[in-house]
Amino acid sequence: MVHFQLSICTIFLTGVVLKAFALEKYIAAVYEHAVILTGATPKLVTREEAMQQMNRNLDVLEEATKTAAALGSHIIVLPEDGVYGWVFKRETLYSYLEDIPDPQVNWIPCIDPKRFGSTEVQERFSCMARNYSIYVVANMGDKKSCDSTDPKCPKDGHYQYNTDVVYDPEGKFLARYHKYNLFESETPYFDYAKEPQFINFNTSFGRFGVITCADILNFREPAISLVEVFKVDTILFPTAWTNGLPLLSAIQFHSAWAMGMRVNLLSANIHKPSLDLTGSGIFTPNGANTYHFDMKTREGRLLIAEIDAHPSQSPTYPPPVNWSLYASNPKHFFPQAEVFTGTIYFDNFTFTELSQEAGNHTVCQKGLCCHLSYKMAGKCNDEVYAFGAFDGLHVVEGEYYLQICTVVKCNTTDLKSCGQRVDTARTKFDYFSLSGTFNTSYVFPEVLLTGTQLAPGEFEVLTDGRLISNHGLSKPVLSVALFGRWFEKDSPHSQNASP
Repeated sequence: MVHFQLSICTIFLTGVVLKAFALEKYIAAVYEHAVILTGATPKLVTREEAMQQMNRNLDVLEEATKTAAALGSHIIVLPEDGVYGWVFKRETLYSYLEDIPDPQVNWIPCIDPKRFGSTEVQERFSCMARNYSIYVVANMGDKKSCDSTDPKCPKDGHYQYNTDVVYDPEGKFLARYHKYNLFESETPYFDYAKEPQFINFNTSFGRFGVITCADILNFREPAISLVEVFKVDTILFPTAWTNGLPLLSAIQFHSAWAMGMRVNLLSANIHKPSLDLTGSGIFTPNGANTYHFDMKTREGRLLIAEIDAHPSQSPTYPPPVNWSLYASNPKHFFPQAEVFTGTIYFDNFTFTELSQEAGNHTVCQKGLCCHLSYKMAGKCNDEVYAFGAFDGLHVVEGEYYLQICTVVKCNTTDLKSCGQRVDTARTKFDYFSLSGTFNTSYVFPEVLLTGTQLAPGEFEVLTDGRLISNHGLSKPVLSVALFGRWFEKDSPHSQNASP
């Protein structure tokens, strides 16, 4: 059964009204899919057995697509790994792959399914789009033969790519994207794309770009250029994102990225709470329009919302931010309190305890100084919060340079627990102002509340780089952060690194 969450009422208006707003607004859908896995261990199967397994997932994805279209959606994004999961070795994945051609071939798989050989999965996605008159964005596996003339050709004679595909409402194959930034867990069975691909396309409701999962965090390309060079209005984002509290839960970072980049982001995640996989949403430059985070149930969820087709033309479009302007003024430096070291996801932060109900603090690490002014609405004696800074190279699951200013709730009253995962809190904040002397313009503002919930509309980013909440937050705080990416200091991409 497909469950859905609707954040708007306007989709029930007459078709005449919807048509009038077609170029200004559109209805987006994302589906968080409880993927049916292949089994507990990798196993060699025939193509027929692989299709039986994939059709079980495709049936669910089709039902979600049908429902989204019936509710007026123009486009739906389905999650990464949603067709077959991730329990593979390189050789066991092969039966699940198809040869996905270049989109320039002018092909509607639903009408001509045999043109490029065994393309049953592509046929199904094409028919979903065609039968329900909706753009379909999905993730699957591509295989490409190679030989000894290619010095990077794998030993088994073919490349295997984690691939996004897009079909228009007629079922025409519109776009193909090979994932450029792989997690280490993927590299045993997927190959890196040889170069970053800047896949984008136009519709009557805006320009869209396509990336996958780690592309949003691990390296600059292709995500940043899609926004800044190709001027996309919306990023389409299939993902299988494992939540990394306190700073990298899916909805937390994806919402912050949309705000920091000032672009729409349609994020569709896998739903496997037992593996900490959940968190999808329709995010805009002004925050989350609708989102879903659920660690209790085992069912998928369809999200639908109406958003601006061209957010940069909206009167509510946020202005550019100088992320270091406020913090770089010496008069805003407060005396440093006693500090200690705490670890967040293997990165050593410089922390100070927020021991009072209100205060002003400065914490520095290397070239980054973070400033915090705050007032709690009554401090719980059995809860400890810490304020910290990190300025350095992250080296787990990729190597990328971070500059982060953050307030986090500690796991226990022991300061050694600061930076560990925490899911609930009881302390509310009446006010906070967070800023930092960032060396990058790529800073993403995060506010996460108890139960891993977002706070849309409850905070704002000022043009001088301050993340503030003047009127209090509706729920207790898990973390507040300015999450910066300094791309110029990243290590070389794995595809280009020396052996």
